[in-house]
Amino acid sequence: MDNEKHRDILLRIADNLLDKDVEAIKFLYLKEIGDGHLERIKTPIELIQTLERRTLLGIDNYDAFVKVLIRIGRIDLANHFSKTPGSPEITSRFSANKDTSEMCTALKNYYHENYGKINEVQPPLKVPANVDLMDNFVDLCIVDAVNTQMDIVFNFERKNFLEKQMNYKSIPYNEIFMKEKSVILISGVAGIGKTWLLRKCLLDWSNDLVWKSVELVFYLECRRLNQYPNIPNIKELLNVFYKDIINDFKISNHLALFIIDGLDEFKYLNELINCNSSCKYPIVNALKEIQKYKYVVAGRVYAIDQYQSISTEHSNKLTIQIMGFNQKGIHNYIENKVREEKKDVVKETLNSSPIAKAMASVPFYLCSMCKIISDSKEINKNSFLTMTNLYASIFLYFFQNHIIKTNKLMDKIIEDDCNKKYILNICKIAYELFVKNKVIFSEEEIQTFIIDFDNNEFNLFGFIEKIETNLECYYQFAHLTIMEFCASVYVYNCLSIEEIIANEKLESCLSMICGLTNKSQNSLLKFLVNLNPEKNGSEELLYSILDRLLKLERQSEIYTYYVDLFIECFYESQSSFTDEIKLIVDEREWWIISIHDGKTSYKTSCENYFVTHYINSGRKLSKLGVDLISMGLSRSVHNCILSDEEKNLIIQCSTNVCEVHFYHPIKFEGWKPKDKIERLIIRFYLISKKDFEENFLPWINLCEKLDLVLRDDIDFIEEICEWIRCSNVKELRIEYRRKYFYNLDELKNFIMFNILIKYKQ
Repeated sequence: MDNEKHRDILLRIADNLLDKDVEAIKFLYLKEIGDGHLERIKTPIELIQTLERRTLLGIDNYDAFVKVLIRIGRIDLANHFSKTPGSPEITSRFSANKDTSEMCTALKNYYHENYGKINEVQPPLKVPANVDLMDNFVDLCIVDAVNTQMDIVFNFERKNFLEKQMNYKSIPYNEIFMKEKSVILISGVAGIGKTWLLRKCLLDWSNDLVWKSVELVFYLECRRLNQYPNIPNIKELLNVFYKDIINDFKISNHLALFIIDGLDEFKYLNELINCNSSCKYPIVNALKEIQKYKYVVAGRVYAIDQYQSISTEHSNKLTIQIMGFNQKGIHNYIENKVREEKKDVVKETLNSSPIAKAMASVPFYLCSMCKIISDSKEINKNSFLTMTNLYASIFLYFFQNHIIKTNKLMDKIIEDDCNKKYILNICKIAYELFVKNKVIFSEEEIQTFIIDFDNNEFNLFGFIEKIETNLECYYQFAHLTIMEFCASVYVYNCLSIEEIIANEKLESCLSMICGLTNKSQNSLLKFLVNLNPEKNGSEELLYSILDRLLKLERQSEIYTYYVDLFIECFYESQSSFTDEIKLIVDEREWWIISIHDGKTSYKTSCENYFVTHYINSGRKLSKLGVDLISMGLSRSVHNCILSDEEKNLIIQCSTNVCEVHFYHPIKFEGWKPKDKIERLIIRFYLISKKDFEENFLPWINLCEKLDLVLRDDIDFIEEICEWIRCSNVKELRIEYRRKYFYNLDELKNFIMFNILIKYKQ
């Protein structure tokens, strides 16, 4: 900058300096440089001239003066330099005395710059990977999770997620933030959209749409906090993560909100939950200190469930769970990101598979399935038939297209021993960490699996991602459900049957291990089950697991858990009723199928598969129960809509079943029960004469024994008596007005008696 422009800028600064600014600058320079002559200066112009003469504002020393202006809060004057060619760049650095509104503006600008765009899990199909979050935020299904069942370990989130999909009413995004809660806890399975939601919140705050009463919002990721275990308090925490915005700012005097993302990735979670004065990691104390302010914490379900135990002091709290994209979100994703000629194929494929349809709400799975379907010349209907098929399709697609990057056919790829070795090694890493319940692992831990790690590190990436920090690097699987699948592949290929059965930590993997026994030649699974030539005997493995589950069921007080897992394992295996399976099944006397609110379409598909094989083998089900309002959540008493899977299950069960229990009218077009049943039990809510005749009478005409519970205020009881008299019912029990009747004459006498009493009154 030439001297004339230099002096012009200095004079403009002098004209705008206040007396307090002069004293502040004098103090700072006296403190740092020790020039006593500055004490005698009284006016701004004298200050500038003196500093210039003494070369304190020489061309090479502009940055020092800019820093002083920033530290005294005169950003407006510092900006004179930023607008001049050749001047130093002015960043958003503030002093402890800086005005809060200016810091708020800087934070909002920072979030716009850094979080306005977000990378998707994988590149979409027709737009860049870096998408604008404000314009492309996909609708999420957000539910009230205050009554969610506690998940003990992360391994079971997949099962619980599918169940919870059926049971909760969605909460609109805007409604959540209209409540202005002091604490918001956000849970959800991996890849479900928690980070998308948090970053959307940051942008909305930056645009004055949410948290309008909050002065400052600070976003902290646990994967980065892990690298600073010795930070003892919030002040130092902010000085590390927001050093270009805040410096020794006294946040305790301001209304602030903290957002903590990825709680499950926090290495010291156990210490945080069980924090005491002797904790050796100061960062735990810093996170505890955050609870003095408003805060939002997000993480996987098990981590948030644990964290609730230390957030009980806040009564003004909201606990929500992310269930992924809602139906509108799924539709918009396909419309916006799938090539036009592939949209119908994607929709048809997802709708034809219950598990694919359910998992489409998870962004990771939806994106992956859209990629696979769009890039395939021919869609194999078995690709997404089972959970194991779904995982295998994603795993092999990713391996082919992102790891080895080849157009070779999969059978040619797997013929290469190097590829087999790579897959097995990745799966071994997943297994070793899975059984230890480790989400994040260090470089030292991963080096135990990789020979010559420094030269082979790059080959890991894709399935395993590297988290780089200022101190060191950490690693984690790109998606934890893929980690669970990889662990199952390793178990299948390398562990003995005895080792699998004895390891309780593998319980959540059993259905996928059984899924790998699928012998279908049309399935991609065949490429993942022969990685270890020394291991064989898949059928024996399947029989051992199925037998073990029914033995556990007999020892357990939880009636349905192991039976449900048995049916799921059988479905995943896509096996038939072999002689060995018949022997295992026949060890259990009662096989009961129920249709009720809260049952997932995936579970219904598993039961359909089992029941078809069970009945076709000549066996008779013990009981079919239909209770569509037991949960009181997803279906109206007067508007029962059955899915195709449920209709088919009722039809299959009714062809050969001993007992049928109804707690709700059941009827659907095109089918009427026609096979004899031994016993019919009906307990219904408010129902009309027409509904009773259409829904229950066809079943009554097929049964030998009838157990009927009538409402006290029923107004067509005489018609019911006549219908029963004309049926083939041989044994009868009717409950009416807290009395039991075992024949129609008793009931009629009671009715007449009550009519007379009422008449006399």
